[in-house]
Order: sequence, then structure tokens, then C-alpha cells
Amino acid sequence: MLEKFVPDVYQKSIYDIDYKKLKKIGIKCLIFDLDNTIAPVTISKPTKKVRDLFEELKEMGFKVLIVSNSHKKRVAPFKDLLCVDSAYLALKPLKRKYNKILKMYNFKEGEIATIGDQLLTDIWGSNRMNFFTILVNPTSKTDFSLTKLNRFIENTIYEKLKEKDLLKKGRYYE
Repeated sequence: MLEKFVPDVYQKSIYDIDYKKLKKIGIKCLIFDLDNTIAPVTISKPTKKVRDLFEELKEMGFKVLIVSNSHKKRVAPFKDLLCVDSAYLALKPLKRKYNKILKMYNFKEGEIATIGDQLLTDIWGSNRMNFFTILVNPTSKTDFSLTKLNRFIENTIYEKLKEKDLLKKGRYYE
């Protein structure tokens, strides 16, 4: 069961991921979490650096999506300014929105990579779908209330993963 929390890749941020390598292994769709993955929860629109990255990813041929547990009002400015599709109130780690994406865009499991900062929602939810998973460090220490609870639970999971030498915070890998 513990293996379901282990990402395929662990990097410092969305800017440290080798997207060319993802392309080479057949990834066609990148699903990004929003809060503390793309931007801190205190930021209401994407920075130029994020906009530039997303443009580059689209130019590389990736379908780029934002899938967030946040409400529409939070997600909309990022969706609009980054010119990507999105899903809000996704209820990750549930499979419903992920299954909808597979059907809507006609992707296979092995063609999707998800990128997020939380083991409980992003990594576990995506591993349950057999997607390629990428964990990044949170962009900020500030979290929404429910996320604070998740972080508390995650710390226990991190400790167990560290004990089994499966994942250690700050020990990045591709």
C-alpha cells in the first residue's frame, strides 16, 4: 500500500522537470495541480515564468491541463491566462475527473503525467490511475485549512517512506 504514495519522479519544482524526457517516454498530456504546485495559494494569477513554461510545454506538443480541488473562482484566472483546459473541485484523490479526462481527450493511462505537491491528493490519486507521477516541493508554506490536515497526515507517510528508503524529502530523482 505504501508504494501508492511513491512518485515516479521527485523534483524541486515544476521548472526542474525534464519535459523532453517525458516526451521521449510517450507522455502526451501534463496534468498540473494548481495550489502550491503552479503557484502559492496567496497568488491569484500566474507569473510570467509560469506563463512562459506553459507556452513552451504547449509548443512541445503537450496537452496541458490544470486539475484542482479548488473552486472555479480560484482556478479560472489560471485557466484563462495560461490558455489551458481545467477541472475544478476535482475531489482528488478520487478517480472521477481523471476518468473524464481519459474519455474526453482519448488518452491512455501511460500517456498522462501528473505534477503536484501533495502525496495524498496528487500522487496517490494519480498512481491509482496508473498515470506517471511527479512530486514537487510546495511553492509556499501557506496552505488552505484542509490541506493543513493533509500535510499532517503526509508527514507520517513521509516518515514511513523514509524508513523503507522509498522517498526522502529533498532527495530528488528522475
